[in-house]
Amino acid sequence: MGMDRKIEKKKWTKGRIAGIGAGLALISLILYSFLFADNRSKLNVDKEKITVSTVKREIFQEFIPETGIVMPSQTIFLDAIEGGVIKNIRLESGALVEKGDTIMSLGNSNLQLEVMNREGQMYEQLNILRTTRLQLDQNDLNQKANLAEINYQLQLLKPQYERFKELAAKKLISQRELEEVEEQYKYNIRRRELTYKAYQSDSLSRAFQLHQIRMSEDRMLRSLDAVGKILDNLVITAPTEGLLTTEDWEPGESINPGERLGQVALLDSFKVRVAIDEIYLPKVDVGQQASFTFDGGDYRLEIYKKYPTVSEGNFEVDMKFLGKTPSGIRRGQSLRIRLELGSTEEATLLATGGFFRDTGGNWVFVMSNDGSRAYRRNIKLGRKNTENYEVLEGLEPGEKVITSSYENFGDNEVLVF
Repeated sequence: MGMDRKIEKKKWTKGRIAGIGAGLALISLILYSFLFADNRSKLNVDKEKITVSTVKREIFQEFIPETGIVMPSQTIFLDAIEGGVIKNIRLESGALVEKGDTIMSLGNSNLQLEVMNREGQMYEQLNILRTTRLQLDQNDLNQKANLAEINYQLQLLKPQYERFKELAAKKLISQRELEEVEEQYKYNIRRRELTYKAYQSDSLSRAFQLHQIRMSEDRMLRSLDAVGKILDNLVITAPTEGLLTTEDWEPGESINPGERLGQVALLDSFKVRVAIDEIYLPKVDVGQQASFTFDGGDYRLEIYKKYPTVSEGNFEVDMKFLGKTPSGIRRGQSLRIRLELGSTEEATLLATGGFFRDTGGNWVFVMSNDGSRAYRRNIKLGRKNTENYEVLEGLEPGEKVITSSYENFGDNEVLVF
């Protein structure tokens, strides 16, 4: 009888191998999930409800949109130089005036009396100056007459003295007769020298005094003319042609000196005044340009005056038209302009949109190549205008970015379409 053979138990059965394989597969799946799988939070999004923009490499111009008001390029104010009571009004507000047209007349009896007194005083001073000049001229004539008389006496005495010397040498007259004639002759010579010296000295003084008198007379005459024109200031006239704007004045109203009566605005040339937020004060200066569209045409403006005073959070600039002024433009009209803040340069650009409000420009959702998903990516933006942001980091030209609002995306990092 044969012995029974011991059967050894198999260690690697099919069931064990299948179990080990399943375990390894599970472990591999878990490791892949931890190491390689995309575990970022996802959100399903309707692609029809978003706006996608393509990043571009184009010329960037930093500008701000503003509203400008068309104004006359020059406005001349009418101020009352002298006060008074309105006698009559010739031209009302809104009238078109020519230079020199009378707008209104004032009356001032006290001023008229004062002008008369001042004119009387000046005429009196002029008469005193003219009397002084006549006295100087008379003194000059008297001195010239004295010199003429002395020269006449010398013309008579000189030949007589010469004859008496000859006669005395021949003992035909006495020595005493010769001495008398000689004394008279020498006396007149000395007298002429002294009189001529006095005349020279007086002539210099007289010339200076006459010069001073002439200058004083000229001043007096100019002052007299100015005083006479004071009453002309009671007649208010147009300083130039243009559109008159005044208050609703009535005859009989009192006007104080220096009071603003109105203004005349030129109608053939215009400027544009723009109020700008004070945050742009360091970036805006004279010479910067702006553009606008009017009646189908494109036009340009340039800042020629900057008002640095800030009022209610804004400062103002005046701009002139470059080239032709648009036909049909009117005073008080509003213009939507694009004020350029810097020079143009090439840059990577991303279109503006609601995303900035939600992200502050620090990150965006970038579309995948196949357009099925969008992934959150950190970026850095620079300057902006109404159309584009300047991209400094994080995006390349050609990439597509969701630029509409991210309000409904929450904290998810991947969008699935």
